[in-house]
Amino acid sequence: MSKSRAAPACAIVRGSHMSARVLILSLAAMMAGAACLPKQMGINRMADVLSATAGAYAEDNDPEFVRLAAPSTLKMVEMLLDDQPSHAGLLLTACSGFTQYAYAFLHIEFEIARPADADRARDLKARGLRMYDRARDYCLRALAVRHPGIEARLAKDPRGALSATAVRDVPALFWLAASWGGSLALADNQLVRVAELVPVRVLLARLLDLDESWEAGVVHEAMIAIEGLPRLAGGSPDRARKHFERALQLAGGESAFAYVTMASSVSVPAGNRAEFEKLLKAALAIDVNRRPSLRLANLIAQRRARFLLSRADALFPRRR
Repeated sequence: MSKSRAAPACAIVRGSHMSARVLILSLAAMMAGAACLPKQMGINRMADVLSATAGAYAEDNDPEFVRLAAPSTLKMVEMLLDDQPSHAGLLLTACSGFTQYAYAFLHIEFEIARPADADRARDLKARGLRMYDRARDYCLRALAVRHPGIEARLAKDPRGALSATAVRDVPALFWLAASWGGSLALADNQLVRVAELVPVRVLLARLLDLDESWEAGVVHEAMIAIEGLPRLAGGSPDRARKHFERALQLAGGESAFAYVTMASSVSVPAGNRAEFEKLLKAALAIDVNRRPSLRLANLIAQRRARFLLSRADALFPRRR
């Protein structure tokens, strides 16, 4: 997926993956000449190509194709990282790629499978959790290239740890928040890890300070989910609505994730079925071809919207 935009359920997929067509053509041309190069130079060139061309999946109109293609690309990135462990571009590609794969093809699949197939749901949940944690490790490594020791500092003083980050760190910061939030969302015992919400909130707050409009407002979409948490966990429906309105402004109303996240994170807990259905129908009404850079993300969000609508009776049981 490419220039990315994702919306969390404390997770987030709206963007930055890998271009199948561009990537394959680039690798083919590069590898044809790699035999004439010293090994390290060939690895350097391949790493640069992989990280620089991480892009065209976002415009793809076939989520299943992307689901099948992405793992081999991500595995290639990991293999290159064995030789180039501090390559900033590769680390960010792994950081964003594993986060998005976990959300789009494991987390959502877990949610859809859960009512009908408990065994498959369990497997998807376990795999999703592992992928989110894998992504988070790469995100921390990506940040550590410019900010050595940031992981240890984040655990002790999140705000202090992020004070030196700058606009160029925004992608890594966002995908760190997304992968961390996704891991918390799938955790078996969320209460044990509730303290980890603090660094996730601090990361998103820092992102709002650095560049609230990044990727047409994806940070505000993430905040809808965070503020949709129970009040005891620091959530606020009023703040969630403000982030929703800002997300709509920044994306021109063309990101289905904003509507779906609002419906699932705010309308369901409030018991507001009319708003829930209105938001999901608005998500489904979006023309995915109107904004190609969001095509794949919108298709994935619309799939979740259809599933949630099919579960409306279970989510809003009638009172007797």
